Amino acid sequence: MRSIIQYIREYFYETDKKVLFAVTTFTAILVFINYQFQVDEYIRGKNSFIIKLTAWYMVFLCAFAGPYLFYRVIHKNWNFNPTFLFLVLVSPAIFAFKISVDTDMPLVADGNWNNYWNHILYWPLLGLMITGILFSCWKILDRQQPFYGLTTRDITWKPYLLMLFIMIPLVAAASTQQDFLAMYPKLKLIDDVYQEEGMHWWHKLLFELSYGSDFYTIELFFRGFLILAFLKWAGRDAILPMACFYCTIHFGKPLGECISSYFGGILLGIVVYNTRSILGGLLVHLGIAWMMELGGYLGDLLVDNLY
Repeated sequence: MRSIIQYIREYFYETDKKVLFAVTTFTAILVFINYQFQVDEYIRGKNSFIIKLTAWYMVFLCAFAGPYLFYRVIHKNWNFNPTFLFLVLVSPAIFAFKISVDTDMPLVADGNWNNYWNHILYWPLLGLMITGILFSCWKILDRQQPFYGLTTRDITWKPYLLMLFIMIPLVAAASTQQDFLAMYPKLKLIDDVYQEEGMHWWHKLLFELSYGSDFYTIELFFRGFLILAFLKWAGRDAILPMACFYCTIHFGKPLGECISSYFGGILLGIVVYNTRSILGGLLVHLGIAWMMELGGYLGDLLVDNLY
């Protein structure tokens, strides 16, 4: 834990305070615009795939390219390499595709169960697709380093386990709140499936494993690719654009969760920048997600017993 605290101190001591203020203010403006005008709701509405893809691409491009433009304006000698510019333009498209595409395959006759099985396939299939895209980028551009943070070299697990331990009472407290129980466990957000007859424990476990695979995809993309692939051009300056971009994928979630994602993104970015591994952050991210899921299940049981 001491080493992580030292990483954070060094980052905030060495980073340009003007850029930090500008990017944080810019992120706050994006958050305000979204929650004031419900931008994400309009995008997620009954629009075609192309419209959703285009709209999310513009949001993500603004969030990702904007902070790099601040660096360019504030630091006049900050030059943009053509490969760097290409990746800045392509990266938002990758995640815009992920968030816009949907699975609607006819797997079983029952509509509710067909919805369930499509959700089970959705996260792993997209994870494989994005891993394939990033692996191709790594083979061409970054073969001198491990595949975007998938390495256990020099990693110490104790600080990450301590972080999870600290989160236990916080998640336990949140699990008693109605707004939390309205959101978790995520399975209840799938229409008419959570209470479906024949829903057994292994269906819920399978859903949680599939849901958990999405956190691997997110960590690989945001902390692995958007940090480690951009190091050669941006160094530690890759952290803030990633955090701003990461914040925008939380549009539509509770406002506090969206705001905290920006600071959480900075923290995880600092750790990956120093360790060159995404596995510690993945452990924390996935551990918290599954704790929140467990809190949702236990909270529902408590409510059922009380009423």
